[in-house]
Amino acid sequence: MTRIDLTGLETRPAQVWGGVRLVPLVRAEPVSGLRLHREVYGRQAHLADVVDVGDGTAYTSYIPHGFVADWTGNAGDGDAARESAAYGTRLGGEPETVPVVRGVHHRLAKRKRGKGGGRAESRLRFLPLHLALEGYLALHFGGPSVVWEEWSRQAVREGLSPRAEAAYAGWSVPGLGEALRVFEIHPGQCGLLLYVADALAAAFVVPHPDDYRLLHPTLVEDLYGELVHQYAYYGAPVPEFTARIRDAAGGVRSLADLRAAAVAQERGWAEAHDGLMARDLLETSYRFERVYRMDGFELLRFVPPFARGGAEQHIGELIRDHKGRAAYLKTFRLSENQIRRGYLLQRLADCDWHLGRTAEALGTSYQELVRRIHRAGFGSLINAHEVARRLRASQEG
Repeated sequence: MTRIDLTGLETRPAQVWGGVRLVPLVRAEPVSGLRLHREVYGRQAHLADVVDVGDGTAYTSYIPHGFVADWTGNAGDGDAARESAAYGTRLGGEPETVPVVRGVHHRLAKRKRGKGGGRAESRLRFLPLHLALEGYLALHFGGPSVVWEEWSRQAVREGLSPRAEAAYAGWSVPGLGEALRVFEIHPGQCGLLLYVADALAAAFVVPHPDDYRLLHPTLVEDLYGELVHQYAYYGAPVPEFTARIRDAAGGVRSLADLRAAAVAQERGWAEAHDGLMARDLLETSYRFERVYRMDGFELLRFVPPFARGGAEQHIGELIRDHKGRAAYLKTFRLSENQIRRGYLLQRLADCDWHLGRTAEALGTSYQELVRRIHRAGFGSLINAHEVARRLRASQEG
């Protein structure tokens, strides 16, 4: 299975605040056997927390909270869970951009036990979105698999260390905080699709409506890509959802007729949304990596194919059931530069990091490929003297 399956979730008419559009996702029935709650680190959460990823490298980012997946179906520790979900962390006087670096206080996903300590009470703590971001930063992190002469000693010794990307905390995205504050939560709501200037910025899904009500405020603390931040600054207000029921044929004669016409309008909007606005997210074939297997569920992270051509692409993480349906989902929209870096790394790896073969596969010249590597921020991996020698030899030949 290579696609995201949102079976069981239905869209409701969007709510708009300026350039931010929030599309509710509701379930007729909650996902049984799985609940999510929040683990807040309080004053121990800093702008640059370090997480051991278990292979001798580290991952550094702003981490305000973690999620705990309880696959026994319990909501957490009662009052403690409610209190932790209401409590938040704030940064004062810090820059808007949040550094995300792969380079110790917890691993990205760690098994926990309940108060009784038994297997039936086992839970999994994981860091939302950071699983996905670490997976993106880990793309071919080891660097060249073959020691070609064009690669520097640093590339051979350290690979792509460190890999770093910039992201924006939700509270720095114009309009997002207000949109989330005034957002009306629907009965049965288990998620939303977040658009900025009608570009899909993120998807968020949880298994139970109570989980969503507790975790809705965390969206303003999530990380968002630079494209989303730019759209929020420069995008114009988007049109609101409106329903127009025309009675030209005299078909509306009672409240029941009016209700049926309103439902048909909602259904038509949902079909248009699913077929157009969220198409790239749902029709892309992703590469999934399993992080943890739970009883009847599995936690995965995913990356897109990094295809060129303008389609939106997301990284993310999800928990799916034994039928492949998403019980939990959180995504991060990649910028064009991030897509290009992923694409370049994939093509280098496909060609065993041989620059000549990679240039040929890309339909470009050796010299232009070297330029692209520099523009992508990987110039320190290149052995400049060897590349220059090969360019001179090709020109003389």
